[in-house]
Amino acid sequence: MKKAFFILAIFCSSLSQAQKNKDVAIRNLLVHQTEAWNRGDIEGFMQTYWQNDSLMFVGKGGVTWGWKNTLAHYKQGYPDKEAMGKLSFDIIQIKQLSKDYFFVTGKWMLKRTTDDLSGHFTLLIRQINNQWKIVADHSS
Repeated sequence: MKKAFFILAIFCSSLSQAQKNKDVAIRNLLVHQTEAWNRGDIEGFMQTYWQNDSLMFVGKGGVTWGWKNTLAHYKQGYPDKEAMGKLSFDIIQIKQLSKDYFFVTGKWMLKRTTDDLSGHFTLLIRQINNQWKIVADHSS
């Protein structure tokens, strides 16, 4: 009985470490986003998104499908570095849904010289080819 408990404890310990590693990877994805955004690099920011026609972005204008359309949407709304401002996130929750999916809830803040904006977001993040990618984004 003690041997089985010991094996289970090792398994749970490694599972816990694996979950921690995934949590760190998700947080790093969001750090990469903010760093790219704050450099004025929308294309770099978009590297965190799934480059697929099934990518879904939901914003105040409704649903945008596809990576290229989402990129065009961002470029239209934020035509230059001044319009982009400085982005920061407050992560409210990172919840693992399965081995390959996470659900993230947070708040975004944008500081600009003309005004400040903020809202909330939910992200569905999926591991694709050993990389974490945003497959759905709902930002308000």
